[in-house]
Amino acid sequence: MSAIPQPGGEQPSLRRYLDQPRIGPTALRIVLGARLRRLRQDRDITRVEAGRSIRASDAKITRLERGQVGFKQRDISDLLTLYRVLDEDERAEYAEMARQAGMPGWWHQYNDVLEDWFELHVGLEEAASLIRTYEVQFLPGLLQTPDYARVVTRLGYPDATVSKIDRLVELRLERQKLLDLPEAPKLWAVLDEAVLRRPFGGPEVMRAQLLHLIEMARRPGITLQIAPFSVGALAAAGTPVTLLRFAEPDLPDKVYLEQLTGAVYLDKQEEIDQYSLIMDRLSAEANPPQETEAFLRSLLDSLA
Repeated sequence: MSAIPQPGGEQPSLRRYLDQPRIGPTALRIVLGARLRRLRQDRDITRVEAGRSIRASDAKITRLERGQVGFKQRDISDLLTLYRVLDEDERAEYAEMARQAGMPGWWHQYNDVLEDWFELHVGLEEAASLIRTYEVQFLPGLLQTPDYARVVTRLGYPDATVSKIDRLVELRLERQKLLDLPEAPKLWAVLDEAVLRRPFGGPEVMRAQLLHLIEMARRPGITLQIAPFSVGALAAAGTPVTLLRFAEPDLPDKVYLEQLTGAVYLDKQEEIDQYSLIMDRLSAEANPPQETEAFLRSLLDSLA
């Protein structure tokens, strides 16, 4: 991985991102915004001046630089001219990145059921190199069986139609295909014992789910730990936490905090550091990964 370019220094070619199949439109939008922000800052140009060049407000520049909205080709062209990026090949790379960043991801076919606040997470998940998660109520979506997913989805959407529940479960199973890719991200999950003790769907559903966890925990790219009730300090985390790490320097790490009807995304370095320490502590206090299968099998025996 190349070093993060310093202000005023030459930035690596954008081609490195365009040629990577797992860097989807969400990640490309964030990378493009970060590159344009760095260009603007290197040229000592204010957001107000940049906004004026594309006939918009400084607030729009902020949204563009944060990767929250897509880019129009005309806006890209005008901003690059303002930032004195005149090389035609380099401008073509920016234009191509803007085009790809504006393309719908596979998850757009689920727009009828996909919440706006969750769409960003699905897009970032696609590009992550490491996904660390701590769960206190439900199993991670990436590790759920279809029957378990159906039960917990019904809990979250008690008034939804059967067709909507079916679509939401289908979306969850599509997300799981990420773990089967040759360049799949590493998944490191810490599960509170209470998650495994809750008999969602009854004994048969939980039996199949526990067997699935055993199978997944054997994969070389997946680390699964159990935080038993005896480790009381784990409750200090309070809520589920997911930390997304990326191999590329233009993609800042993200902390994802999911709530009942929304989510919070954090990417300030001090926030990332704080939650990284929390995750490290949780992993240190939980049972080691090599004890996970025995723990899950003891739970299976209790269901017999």
